[in-house]
Amino acid sequence: MRTVLQSLTVLSIVAGISGCGAPGPHATGDTAAADAAARQAHEAYTAAINSNNLDSLIAMVTEDVVFLSPNEPVVVGKAAVRAWSEAYLKAFTIHWDKTVSEFIVAGEWAFERYAYKQNDKPAGGGAPVTDTGKGVIIYHHDADGKWRAARDAWNSDLPVPTK
Repeated sequence: MRTVLQSLTVLSIVAGISGCGAPGPHATGDTAAADAAARQAHEAYTAAINSNNLDSLIAMVTEDVVFLSPNEPVVVGKAAVRAWSEAYLKAFTIHWDKTVSEFIVAGEWAFERYAYKQNDKPAGGGAPVTDTGKGVIIYHHDADGKWRAARDAWNSDLPVPTK
């Protein structure tokens, strides 16, 4: 937990510094419009996840994306996230409801804290896998003008599985 908080603190400082001299979504002075555009990233990312379409999902992440999912090793980079997501989407038809608890825009970065309800239906049949939990997504405003998920870390409310 301390490492995550330290990373978020460093990222917040970097985001603040990078926004000081560089033009970004707030450069026009219309911060309300820029904030609204950033907040649309939540809807677009959730829709991409729920599309069950690998290309749609991968289009919503940065090149250096990092996934921190429960009880699994870290997944770093777009190619690795593609492979992880491809295996996930082959195994399940997925649906995630994500409710925003907090959303902060800081220049080229946006920070979202959310709660989720997950419902994954196994491709081969069987009982759905359901979960609830919470997470943090860090979005980046890329050079092409799109907001994309740069970091997605989530953890389950369910007890850790025992072997």
